[in-house]
Amino acid sequence: MVRTFAAIDIGSSGLEMGIYEVSEKFGIRPVDQVRYPIALGEDTWLCGKISYQRVDEMCEVLAEFARIMKGYQVESCRAYATSALREAQNSQIVVDQIRVRTGIEVRIISNSEQRFISYKAIAYKDAEFQKVIQKGTAILDVGNGSTQISLFDKDSLVSTQNLPLGAIRLVESMRHMKTTAEKEQKLIQEIVDNELVTFRKIYLKDKKIEHLIGVGKVTLVLYRRIMEEVNHRDRISLEEFNHFYDTLGRMTLDQIEDTFGLNAGYAALLLPAATIIRQVLEVTGADSIWVPGTLMLDGIAADYAEERKLLKFNHNFSNDIIVASRNMAKRYKCHMPHIQAVENAALQVFDSMKKYHGLKDRERLLLQIAADLHSCGKFVTMRNATEYAYNIIMATEIIGLSHVEREIVANVVRYHLKTFQYNDIKIDAKPSRSSRLATPDNLTLTVAKLTAILRLANSMDRSHSNKLNNCRIVIKNNKLIINTDYVGDVTLEALSIEEKADFFEEIYGIRPVLKQKKNM
Repeated sequence: MVRTFAAIDIGSSGLEMGIYEVSEKFGIRPVDQVRYPIALGEDTWLCGKISYQRVDEMCEVLAEFARIMKGYQVESCRAYATSALREAQNSQIVVDQIRVRTGIEVRIISNSEQRFISYKAIAYKDAEFQKVIQKGTAILDVGNGSTQISLFDKDSLVSTQNLPLGAIRLVESMRHMKTTAEKEQKLIQEIVDNELVTFRKIYLKDKKIEHLIGVGKVTLVLYRRIMEEVNHRDRISLEEFNHFYDTLGRMTLDQIEDTFGLNAGYAALLLPAATIIRQVLEVTGADSIWVPGTLMLDGIAADYAEERKLLKFNHNFSNDIIVASRNMAKRYKCHMPHIQAVENAALQVFDSMKKYHGLKDRERLLLQIAADLHSCGKFVTMRNATEYAYNIIMATEIIGLSHVEREIVANVVRYHLKTFQYNDIKIDAKPSRSSRLATPDNLTLTVAKLTAILRLANSMDRSHSNKLNNCRIVIKNNKLIINTDYVGDVTLEALSIEEKADFFEEIYGIRPVLKQKKNM
């Protein structure tokens, strides 16, 4: 069965829609693509709000998109908005106007979701992607509002960071400076270098980056021009890029417009974007760039196809989220054997309680992340560590999670050692990945259920000695019985489990009990 799907990207410099045919047999096939330039990012970053004139223009364009979808008999549509709407003070008003005037439901996605979706578009080019990431690789996503750098090592995502280096942001920072083009180029280089110095010290260290994967609209425009000058199909060498960059730096804005066939606003973004790419090449030491030619639209289509089980990736994305979380735990000097023991125990309890908690695989993943990060606050202080852990998690991007999901994780960690306050769980309940989680009451209940499990799991390794690693869990007569054959002393674990039993019983109506097999 072939489904017709529409993906809409509401970006900082334009509105874009892709029409796709999606099927289990043929995968994803692009059918049509339309784009309308509109500088939403300028409004957001200059005024903090999107003007009514822009909203009116946007609604007219999206209404036309809706008519195009009707012509193609589109069965399903996803419209995602990124940084321009995400950072606008009147974002919810804008989204409501779009819904009322066009019938299109727009979802504002977090930066981590945005990058994860773009990353899925690359992974759809399966063979080349899997080949490239076997060695040290960085994905460089140059946007208009920010730049994302994601690091891979041996097939796994190890870290990702968002830097305030976007093409439009850099242009806006230069707008009121009266200087020469040559001086402006050097100033942009200095701004970029200043951000990259910290990134290199913390995240690169001794990592060897052999490959750079370039994504993003502006990167694709640059790539297509470079490809006209060289004979490679999809790779640009360091020398080729530097030669192109020097040539671009000598061009006037009028010459860039003529050469690339762009309007003045978009043409002004090319040199700042090229500067970001050049400086990242220098910092990472990569000797070439692979540009897969994917867009955000392709990622939205791939994400839709995967969720509908019309497409299966060989790459394990959930594992990337977990690996990134564990690396975050290592960065904050968590005791990793204990982290692993708590994670294993939490998942074992979760799986044994399926008939009682009513949670799904996504919540299981959130529990796993909470287990990995439950003690990161101790890096700051041993007193009131869970409050600092909450702040660390909320201040750190976890790729693939929505803002709401990150808040769930942060609150589970916050309350795993302190009295649970049902009325104190404050979660910004904007539409998340699952509409079932989108109400405050449901979110509070989800936090309570996961907190009860994490508390118990942490108690099961109270001595940090992994004594219960081979335990068996059964539910009988309203008791969750943790059976262990461990022959040593488990008094500390037994006392801790009993201490946490009241809250677990309050949530589930089931009381956890530790039973140790007696020596014969």
